[in-house]
Amino acid sequence: MGEPLRSSAQKVQQVLAEYGLSLVVKELAESTRSAAEAAQAIGCELGQIAKSLVFDTQDSRQPILIIASGMNRVNEKLVESALGMPIRRADADRVRAITGFSIGGIPPVGHVTPLNTLIDQDLFKYEQIWAAAGTPFAVFSLTPQNLLTITGGTVIPVS
Repeated sequence: MGEPLRSSAQKVQQVLAEYGLSLVVKELAESTRSAAEAAQAIGCELGQIAKSLVFDTQDSRQPILIIASGMNRVNEKLVESALGMPIRRADADRVRAITGFSIGGIPPVGHVTPLNTLIDQDLFKYEQIWAAAGTPFAVFSLTPQNLLTITGGTVIPVS
């Protein structure tokens, strides 16, 4: 058996276990901080990376998690139209306060604050996708349906 997981990755593994799915966090030698780095380290298509991005509604500052396909840039106007309110990207300090994780390792679950989650419909083009697991070196694979199950998210076009 390999080295024990770093504490942030272990936290994600524990949360995943609570869903009763066989989802296993893996730590890699290469960085998975960006979607492109993750795809290269894993050996998958860029679109298979489920990147977790935190936004705030501009008026109420309610945090929103957008899980986008690695090949897509979030079109804020499109998301604002779906939500019916303007949004803005949260800064690094706010992301850490809301999620408990740093940018580059934000998982889709296990956050300090429960988040309204929007899932990029393009992730459903793939049988298997990969998400960050708490550090810039930790990931786990899952199906888009697993992602929907563990996040309780809403599937929308984001780009």
